[in-house]
Amino acid sequence: MTDQPLVLGIETSCDETGIGLVRGHTLLADTVASSVEEHARFGGVVPEVASRAHLEAMAPTVERALRKAGVRFSDVDAVAVTAGPGLAGALLVGVAAAKAYALGLGVPLYGVNHLAAHVAVDQLEHGPLPKPCIAMLVSGGHSSLLLVPDVAGDLISLGSTVDDAAGEAFDKVARVLGLPFPGGPHIDRAAANGSGTAIGFPRGKYDDGTLDFSFSGLKTAVARWVEARERAGEAVSVPDVAASFQEAVVDVLTRKALQACRQYDVKDLLIGGGVAANSRLRALAQERCDAAGVRLRVPRPGLCTDNGAMVAALGSELLASGAAPSGLDIPADSSLPVTTTRL
Repeated sequence: MTDQPLVLGIETSCDETGIGLVRGHTLLADTVASSVEEHARFGGVVPEVASRAHLEAMAPTVERALRKAGVRFSDVDAVAVTAGPGLAGALLVGVAAAKAYALGLGVPLYGVNHLAAHVAVDQLEHGPLPKPCIAMLVSGGHSSLLLVPDVAGDLISLGSTVDDAAGEAFDKVARVLGLPFPGGPHIDRAAANGSGTAIGFPRGKYDDGTLDFSFSGLKTAVARWVEARERAGEAVSVPDVAASFQEAVVDVLTRKALQACRQYDVKDLLIGGGVAANSRLRALAQERCDAAGVRLRVPRPGLCTDNGAMVAALGSELLASGAAPSGLDIPADSSLPVTTTRL
């Protein structure tokens, strides 16, 4: 293992400073400094607050990762960093730091796509990805279906959200229910004590024949249902609302993912991104994949949320494939398309 290159990964696309160290497909360290508590009182991420938190956390988090892995700066063979998509200011902090580390160490730099990194991270847990596979990425900012011929190459977009992403809908519904930010984990926990069939919330684009998603209408339907009950003086069962909303989201997600597998005759499905940590999504996806003869891969919850390990994993894959490094003039591209694996 020690003869494989050591890659340092830096992730700052949103509110978490993630640092990872990877050799091949072996994860040596994954450290995170989160500023989520600083954003909670605002009910969402404040870009300027996130950027300043990254500045303060960068050096200490890198040093903590090196100590955890038992390596030194001089052992690092390449640096990988999220160049996009994400919050512009937050990305800029990570990209600037990565350029400084790469230049100072005299090693190649790889500016990578945050979403492609969510695909690559599964290799740290389950080994090389089948070629091709279908990847469904679900997070606060993205709901995407991708055909992945090769994780080191460009990805092919099959479908995406036309409005709110799944994670965004979780946050907004959590606010309606009086649950803390970020909403995903809190709705998951509340739903455990409720019924997913208690309320028949709508499923956007369920039978439209496309591989696109829409969760804005569902979010609005939940808000109107709660408001109507409160106006009538009726009790609102938070567990039932949470479970019914969650069921509507995961029903659509898993239906579309299996539709993509059938349409492209692919027998391997990967689910990644923060919403992939949701317990009901993981359970329903497994149930439907088993019934359809599709092999399901989902990283452990800690690797689903934003982290440096996923960036290092993709950097390691690019290095192994012989991909040319990025230049030291790469930008932080907040709107980097999902089909572009690296800059």
